[in-house]
Amino acid sequence: MNRLESKFHLGQTVITPNARDRLHPEDVLVSLKRHAAGDWGDVCEADRQENEFSLPRDLRLFSVYHDRAGEKFWIITEADRSVTTILLPEDY
Repeated sequence: MNRLESKFHLGQTVITPNARDRLHPEDVLVSLKRHAAGDWGDVCEADRQENEFSLPRDLRLFSVYHDRAGEKFWIITEADRSVTTILLPEDY
């Protein structure tokens, strides 16, 4: 995989226990790098546009990915860029 440039600071990166136990670690790492590079994964067009609006304005960023088993997970970076959370939808 090519090295991706980060477009913003992730802050402290945390993962919910549920996501940690169910997701493949490599897929989480690859997705976290994609998120930081502004590749929002499988978000709908409205969420993609919201992220593009939010990025330069330091607002919350939201991405959707799937691991190799098809498990859907989210990555959310808080507006103040202090924390990025990896979680399953049911953890929200």
